[in-house]
Amino acid sequence: MFDHDLTDPHEVGLNHDRLAAIPAYFKENYLDTGKLPCMATLVSRNGEVALESYVGTTVMGGTELIGPHTIFRIYSMTKPITSLAAMMLFEEGKLRLDHDVARYIPEFADVQVYDGGPVDDFKTRKPDRPMKVLDLFTHTSGLTYGFMMQSVVDSIYRKEKIGRPDETLQQMAKRLATLPLECSPGTEWWYSHSTDVLGAIVEIVSGMELDQFFRERITGPLGMHDTEFWVPEGKIDRLMACYQKDAQTGETVLADGAGSSSKLYAKRPTLLNGGGGLVSTVRDYHRFCLMLLRGGTLDGARIISPKTWEFMRQNHLPGKKTMRAMGKSMFTEVMAEGVGFGLGGSVVDDVVAMQQPGSEGTFSWGGLASTFFWIDPVEEIIGIQMTQLMPSSTYPMRPQFQQLAYAALDW
Repeated sequence: MFDHDLTDPHEVGLNHDRLAAIPAYFKENYLDTGKLPCMATLVSRNGEVALESYVGTTVMGGTELIGPHTIFRIYSMTKPITSLAAMMLFEEGKLRLDHDVARYIPEFADVQVYDGGPVDDFKTRKPDRPMKVLDLFTHTSGLTYGFMMQSVVDSIYRKEKIGRPDETLQQMAKRLATLPLECSPGTEWWYSHSTDVLGAIVEIVSGMELDQFFRERITGPLGMHDTEFWVPEGKIDRLMACYQKDAQTGETVLADGAGSSSKLYAKRPTLLNGGGGLVSTVRDYHRFCLMLLRGGTLDGARIISPKTWEFMRQNHLPGKKTMRAMGKSMFTEVMAEGVGFGLGGSVVDDVVAMQQPGSEGTFSWGGLASTFFWIDPVEEIIGIQMTQLMPSSTYPMRPQFQQLAYAALDW
């Protein structure tokens, strides 16, 4: 389970046996019981990888083992990358958090708020204030997702087929502006297409499509060569299968195939989903996290300034509220007490309220298919967990991973 070139855990204040217990725990409780096809885990401290484990197979009941080469759908772990792209443009003076979204996408000047009525005959009102760029970072824009299944507005999204694969990111953003908001911007936390709209702004401001911006400004300089919106033909056999657990029957079924049997990732998509479109590997995403932990630089590539990274991992919700206090959305990648939201990811405000060890200021987020990362700037710990099971709320794997990792600290 341990790679031969890993750092001796003791040298970075971690206990070897307790780290080894992490993959063993997930194998016993999730793989051996048939709940998951695989589990990849990585823990680093002070930039040194002390645990890198790959257990299980690329398909349920298969024989091909996962490894460092395995490509995973990271879904909403795309959001911190898109948010970082926007903050890079912020550093260049090309956008501001207090700017109206309509400054970049004029259609949002006329956006309305849902004010009652059914899907086919609803009423609207003017928002209390314009939607700001900051609202897109923090999911306080009033936008939502069509898969929420909890409001008339998300039903309207489904009726209007928001997220159609045949339209571009900017086309989708402009269509979103014609639909009603769940609430006035800044008043409630709704997990949403906000980061997609932010990605559209990145395209508009930079003059580059989002995949090109990522390659030239982020993933290329960081050596994240397997992180992309699709999987090229020469790599497609490295994409593992993705599964979904049916809420009614409890049955785990194939959602998207492995390798060339994947229906979704074999060619460049028209819709470059800035909120959830990327695939990646454990090692690639660790490079992204390590760049942030080191204050925006890695191997000579300066991506952002350390002060910008410090700013991103503050709680930017109004009045420093938590997601749970502001949240109306029943779905989120991370929903715990004591957690606010920064620029692109969740931020721990109160470890006692979280009911498990950790550090204030820890930045994290996850993806729909049960991928997860966190960056603890106090202990200088990075944790990454990847498998492929939707939805991410099926099992409490994320807090379990963190419990086990913090238990491995020696000093």
